[in-house]
Amino acid sequence: MLAIVRRTANIGRLFGASTRGVAAIEFAMIMPVLALIFLATFDGGRAIAVYMKVRSATYTLAAITNQYSTIQSTDMTAITGATSVVLAPYSSAPIVVTISQLSMTNAGMATVSWSYSLNGSARGQGSTVTVPSNLTPANNTTCSSYPCYLILAEVGYTYTPVFGYFTSGTITLADNLYATPRSAACVLYPPENVTTC
Repeated sequence: MLAIVRRTANIGRLFGASTRGVAAIEFAMIMPVLALIFLATFDGGRAIAVYMKVRSATYTLAAITNQYSTIQSTDMTAITGATSVVLAPYSSAPIVVTISQLSMTNAGMATVSWSYSLNGSARGQGSTVTVPSNLTPANNTTCSSYPCYLILAEVGYTYTPVFGYFTSGTITLADNLYATPRSAACVLYPPENVTTC
């Protein structure tokens, strides 16, 4: 009987001193937290990658538009379609693209000359737009005569996380860029009856 008690006590001491299963228990405790961090990092990384694509699409939209002297409807479809190419391999379904021409006077007012939007609402002709102060006539050296024209490219993307651990719901990623026309004083858009500068 005494031998059985000693053997049981020895087993108890050996079990208490054993560290072979501690790593497995610690890993089991920390694994869910590591998985959540990994999934959140994956979603966050994708959001940053999509935002960089949105910025590139905005630049592309402005750079293509400002090279035209006259844009027809088919041209506009091709111009806005270029943003889908830039966004690849990400889906272009949640993208909103708006391209507008702004007419600025020497008083610093900017009004919409024409506007076109893909998957969104175009800006109204004649509506006013607040431009950054470094583009107003007092600070803008590119305007030698008035009215002076600017191309405003705007791209928005509704990003939906894959796993939802980064954020709940969707995130709107957006960028805009101003450019001056290259080929003429302004870009004409006959579909909106803009046939003269």
